[in-house]
Amino acid sequence: MQIGQVFTAAARFEAFTWTGLLIGMLLKHVLDLTELGVWLFGRLHGAAFLVYFFVSLVAAIRLRWPWWAAVLAVLAAIPPLVTYPLELWFRRRGILERS
Repeated sequence: MQIGQVFTAAARFEAFTWTGLLIGMLLKHVLDLTELGVWLFGRLHGAAFLVYFFVSLVAAIRLRWPWWAAVLAVLAAIPPLVTYPLELWFRRRGILERS
């Protein structure tokens, strides 16, 4: 598997776990139903965040991204659901390809 594909998988999984965590927070704090979603997706998202962060750094080095692409990739993990559209944009621009 190439690093561009690993970045894609990490970005999408990070966005998926963000979605699960947001739904879990809705169920816990708004609807007052269960803490299970926060318990499960909080842990998954923490792991996904770390994996995405390190995969982004490795991809930036191996694919020789410009500095701004590396910074955007790392910062995209902070706000909810930004890694997925960033990955799509990187793919359209050819940033996930070897040069």
